[in-house]
Amino acid sequence: MFWYTALVLGVAVERLAELAVARRNTRWSLARGATEAGSGHHPVMVVLHTALLAGCLAEVHLADRPFLPALGWTMAAVVVAAQVLRWWCITTLGPRWNTRVIVVPGLPLVTGGPYRWLRHPNYVAVAAEGIALPLVHGAWLTAVVFTLLNAVLMAVRIRCEDEALARLPVAEARA
Repeated sequence: MFWYTALVLGVAVERLAELAVARRNTRWSLARGATEAGSGHHPVMVVLHTALLAGCLAEVHLADRPFLPALGWTMAAVVVAAQVLRWWCITTLGPRWNTRVIVVPGLPLVTGGPYRWLRHPNYVAVAAEGIALPLVHGAWLTAVVFTLLNAVLMAVRIRCEDEALARLPVAEARA
């Protein structure tokens, strides 16, 4: 269980790094006249993602969930792939990436990187991680509850983001 706890804490540190990037990017965006949409659901998202990490640790320790190697290692690979995809999104969007829906007027819609194939690739990473991280150590209840609540939140979030992005011009594909 030590290694699983270390993995979950590592993901928590990664989340803190994301928040630092988001704060920097928020300042950059606001300095360019950006507006935020859907700020009401952001605190819910923060609570849900924090609960995912806490739930992973609580369920594994309190319910004494076993590590099942075939499932655990497969899900660990999915967690790593989700992190790679998430940081590809962050890198592709550059200073426009954020944990909030903040849109800088006049900038074209990004259509490069993973956005070449998917409209919302970061949310694919979130969904994959929300299932895989708990299942690395058999926390199936946390995986199910997070996935259901996240699906509801993502329906709200994606609708909000699509409405905000609809006002942007389309750019040429970037790498």
